[in-house]
Amino acid sequence: MRIIDLIEKKKNSEALSKEEIAFLVKGFTSGSIPDYQMAAWLMAVCFNGMNEDETAWLTYEMARSGDVLDLSMIKGPTVDKHSTGGVGDKTTLIVAPLAAALGMYVAKMSGRGLSHTGGTIDKLESIRGFETELSRDAFIKQVSSHGLAVVGQSEGLAPADKKMYALRDVTGTVASLPLIASSIMSKKIASGARHIVLDVKVGDGAFMNTLDEARTLAKAMVEIGSKLGRVVCAVLSDMDQPLGRAIGNTLEVRESIDVLRGEGPDDLRDLSVYLTAKLLQLADGCTFEDARKRARDTLASGAALLKFKEMVRTQGGIWKEEEIYPEMPTAPVVRTVTMSTSGYLTNIPARALGMIAMQLGAGREEKASLIDHRVGLVLYKKTGDSVREGDLFAEIHAATEDDADRAAKQLAVWMETSPDALAKRSLILDEIRALG
Repeated sequence: MRIIDLIEKKKNSEALSKEEIAFLVKGFTSGSIPDYQMAAWLMAVCFNGMNEDETAWLTYEMARSGDVLDLSMIKGPTVDKHSTGGVGDKTTLIVAPLAAALGMYVAKMSGRGLSHTGGTIDKLESIRGFETELSRDAFIKQVSSHGLAVVGQSEGLAPADKKMYALRDVTGTVASLPLIASSIMSKKIASGARHIVLDVKVGDGAFMNTLDEARTLAKAMVEIGSKLGRVVCAVLSDMDQPLGRAIGNTLEVRESIDVLRGEGPDDLRDLSVYLTAKLLQLADGCTFEDARKRARDTLASGAALLKFKEMVRTQGGIWKEEEIYPEMPTAPVVRTVTMSTSGYLTNIPARALGMIAMQLGAGREEKASLIDHRVGLVLYKKTGDSVREGDLFAEIHAATEDDADRAAKQLAVWMETSPDALAKRSLILDEIRALG
């Protein structure tokens, strides 16, 4: 078997066999297939695509290229939730402990943020002492004992995907649906959970800007999971504006705890309950309405908050018994921004606000960038809200007065109002389940 023949086949829109894809992935991972030949094959895929079987085989081989977690010793339903990324998206911090409180076992490997999107591991690392790296045995033991562990992605997890993505990033081959779907799902398959809910973000602050794009990606990922023996569904949720009010690591942890305490913003609570209910429906076989009621009741009981505290303390985080929040750093400069006009807010795009938070230091412009866990934004008004002159619009948490000044000027651009109210988009836009 020769790589040049596989390039020619894909250039001519021919399908590759399972054995050919295995040869391709193993050769590229080991280094026997050089970057320039793999780049040629990736470009051919960008132009001519892959069928469902090819995409599933590619996912399977990338997952098998490194560590694959065996969770079979856990005596209960293993679940995972993955988000395609957005602004203010901190649902894992609520869904994971809520699912654990409902009797599911959450073995969660999460990533870091890049550009305008946040990362779960960055948020958790804002908690003093919290350890995001556990050995495989310690990780599985914690999930078995406590029902919940959230850690950073292992370096050994799907190394073929890491190497392939780095090459795609510099060869203009990122924007390919089968390559995107297989990249995401290879890590989910390698993580070991049997039941997976995918939260596919749609809108200005998401990777997928349109509903049609998001549906296509969601369908591809659900079908991959189904072909590889997982029970998967995808929820398409709105990301035209930030989820919740907080953008920034410490701020988002605090807001998540507010929801676990029965407070916090409605959209964040509603989506978190919805996603947890979908996990419960997949794992338990109950109706969605029954699952949602159980999720709401469990959240209201405080059991999910206790699970979150248990996880934080088990992973080394400092959380004093009498304190509402764990120990986290706070920004030295807090600046409020008020409305200069009255009416209805016309547009507060998620991406722009995510970029403002990133420039404050809450996110990374590139993978090697350091972040400041203290900084970010808290929004008090959203698109379509009725406002009056002098109303509190946002709160800036900054490292310096100059940073706060710059952010205030940037926020002023997004404080436009109209005399007429705008229709608000639904939080849940669609749902994709496996065919049959």
